[in-house]
Amino acid sequence: MDLNRLRDDLAEKDPDLFSALTLEEDRQRKGLELIPSENYCFPEVLPLLGSAFTNKYSEGYPGRRYYGGQPNTDTIETLARERACELFRAEHANVQPLSGSPMNQAVYLGLLEPGDTILAMDLSHGGHLTHGAPVSHMGRLFNFVRYKTIGAQGDIDYDVLEETAIKERPKLIVCGHSSYPREVNYARFQVIADKVGALTMADVSHVGGLIAGDALQNPLDHGFDVMTTTTHKSLRGPRGGLILCKTKHAKAIDASVFPGLQGGPHMNQIAATALTLKLAAAPDFRNYARAVLANAQALAQSLRDHQVRLVTGGTENHLLVIDTVESFGMDGRRAQEVLDRIELTTNKQVIPDDPNPPMRPSGLRLGTPAPTARGMGEADMAIVGRLIASALRSPEDETHLAGLEAEVSALTARFPVPGL
Repeated sequence: MDLNRLRDDLAEKDPDLFSALTLEEDRQRKGLELIPSENYCFPEVLPLLGSAFTNKYSEGYPGRRYYGGQPNTDTIETLARERACELFRAEHANVQPLSGSPMNQAVYLGLLEPGDTILAMDLSHGGHLTHGAPVSHMGRLFNFVRYKTIGAQGDIDYDVLEETAIKERPKLIVCGHSSYPREVNYARFQVIADKVGALTMADVSHVGGLIAGDALQNPLDHGFDVMTTTTHKSLRGPRGGLILCKTKHAKAIDASVFPGLQGGPHMNQIAATALTLKLAAAPDFRNYARAVLANAQALAQSLRDHQVRLVTGGTENHLLVIDTVESFGMDGRRAQEVLDRIELTTNKQVIPDDPNPPMRPSGLRLGTPAPTARGMGEADMAIVGRLIASALRSPEDETHLAGLEAEVSALTARFPVPGL
């Protein structure tokens, strides 16, 4: 595949689209991606997303397709499933979910009945939209009961969690997060679930790559029934979802994904996932996973050194959350806009029991998977922490912000974006 020729063709045939593409590439090169749920995929993955597998419709599973011409699609899906099981020490894997939301929906719909009770983390305390937020379809279909964090350190209150589980008798207990800067006590979750006869599910979409790299605990090692993860965050693959489960749940999960929820899978995505899983099994990826955590610690320390208040006081994983109201007297939306001005990309974030609305929350979420993928280290994260604090303390000083933007550009120029 001649990518340069394809770019030339695009420039000629659709200059508006080509302009947007080149501007986005320039934005990614010049700026620094600090949103913890975003990353730069492996360069080897990009060509597979535009490969001949894009052309093939493959409803069904290997050996049981509804259309002909499937020998090669069966090969890549089997490779992806086998590699997923080996990497995550799972009994069964489904690699067909198109993204994280249908991935989680497939688990709920495959293992439960509408109206069943699910115990999951409160959205404002770090949970995810798909963990039963009232605005989600799953929140309307199932009876979600929510648990929260406590104290300045932001721990999950496992004693209250156990009391709630005994009272509510959930069919499923979900752990996992989108904005929780601490490690999860999976063993305690499993003990609580066993006590009330509930299934266990860990949504590790944010930290799937860190688990693959043996930098964080694997819920499956603690007896969890199901583990879900997206493939594009810390795993550095294509956008997609992955369900790992015990063999006894395999039939129900597979039927829930197809034909229950989805039609034909995206085989180009599955091919890219198969390659991602192979690359994630290599020693270099373990080094990457450890570096992500070290960089998060360095960034947290730098922010604390500049008198920035962090929700939970720090981090035990790849992300951290700034209380922007207490630290800078501004809401998270304004903080995000200020940092956009100097080419640091973050996202506004609610904090526990946030009094402000979601579009103007009290926090800002950031993480280190993407900077680490560019090759940045702890000294660079110390610089980034200083730049963040400096910008948010002088949000109206255009001359000062222009100087900080120049510093960001000088920093990112030393670290090329993988694949660009």
